[in-house]
Amino acid sequence: MLTWIIIILVFILVVYPIFVYNSFIKLRNRVKEAASDIEVQLKRRYDLIPNVIESVKGYATHEKQVFEDVTMARNKAISAQGFKEKAQAEQDLSNTLKSLFAVAENYPELKANTNFLELQKELSDTENKIQAARRFYNSMVLELNTKIESFPSNVIAKIFKFQLAEFFDMDEKEKEPIKVQF
Repeated sequence: MLTWIIIILVFILVVYPIFVYNSFIKLRNRVKEAASDIEVQLKRRYDLIPNVIESVKGYATHEKQVFEDVTMARNKAISAQGFKEKAQAEQDLSNTLKSLFAVAENYPELKANTNFLELQKELSDTENKIQAARRFYNSMVLELNTKIESFPSNVIAKIFKFQLAEFFDMDEKEKEPIKVQF
């Protein structure tokens, strides 16, 4: 009987904390991986935007303010730090892209341009990938945060100073997809 008590105590005091600690490390790394996935898709989006602007510029040369707004929003999004600032910058970028595509609708020749249509398709695909990456990131954050806040794993989290991760939240307007179809 004493042997079983000792085995149970060893398990509770040694094995369980190691198991929980390793699961925290795994979740934290998955959150980092998910954040990296978002960054990859955002970079792809940032790289597409100048090409879209150039395509529209060729047809809509007098829409200078729209081009400047999109460029400024893109630069703000690229330089944003932290998820809250990044989410706000992404919302602003999405709004300016909507205005760019609204301008493009006024030019039938542009809507028929194969290069522009391909860029629209790529941007739409990228938007979908960004949304998927955000959902994956937020699900990993939810899993990590739940484990940090749940008993008894919260005891291990406090001992090893695991911190809650921040969700990649969006404004309600941003939840609407960018419409790039004409």
